[in-house]
Amino acid sequence: MNTTRIRTIVEKEWAEVFKNRLVIVTVAALPLLFAFLPLVVLGTTAGTMSSAGDVTDLPPSFLKACGALPPFECMQVYILNQFLVLYMMMPLIIPTSIAAYSIVGEKTTRSLEPLLATPITTEELLIAKGLAAALPAIAATWGSFLLFALLAPLVGATAGVSAAIFSPTWLTAVFLIGPLMAVLSVNFAVMVSSRVTDPRAAEQIAGVLVVPLMALIFGQIAGLFVINFTLMLSVAVVLAVIDAGAIYLGAQVFQREAILTKWK
Repeated sequence: MNTTRIRTIVEKEWAEVFKNRLVIVTVAALPLLFAFLPLVVLGTTAGTMSSAGDVTDLPPSFLKACGALPPFECMQVYILNQFLVLYMMMPLIIPTSIAAYSIVGEKTTRSLEPLLATPITTEELLIAKGLAAALPAIAATWGSFLLFALLAPLVGATAGVSAAIFSPTWLTAVFLIGPLMAVLSVNFAVMVSSRVTDPRAAEQIAGVLVVPLMALIFGQIAGLFVINFTLMLSVAVVLAVIDAGAIYLGAQVFQREAILTKWK
């Protein structure tokens, strides 16, 4: 495997993709929104919740998981856990537009065929395109989380709430599940874009990956489960298995001979 060819394609992808203002807005604005939105909610709740009555509507399973936390801190942690899903969603959303465009977009501009005619292997091409889409998403997600975590005490997060933000549950979700989500998003988008003829269609179809994450939000609200370290670790294991299958399928679906000879 030639790392020089991979790095060259990654740089080429970034040079082309980041000419698009929509991609720049997605990579920059979305992480900032996901960082400041929970800060606004945290600052608001810090000034309004002060009694045990504020937690009467919380699921009993979550109240039990709060342990010795005061009631209003338990409520804050519960609210912030809903935003935790956003940090798992971000690595799915950001790479989609980049990866979905990576195949079908180049097909429409007639820039993919010359690339496929070079000595680069299919594995090198897919790895390069995957890295080009995943790395900005992972960096943006981590940066967004660190910005949120560092500013949280300034808007009213107590020591208990800050400890929950830096708990194994959050760290696993952001620093392990996040990259796994990015890999899944990239490979699914590449598979879709290898089969459709419109970049927008590829992006919309790849967007269905967001739907399962919504189940985490509604499941916790309904009290079906609690977002904790055990659940996050289980999600990470399942995602690792799914990613392995997606990488294999992506290599099988991408048929460079068909692209060179049949795409019109």
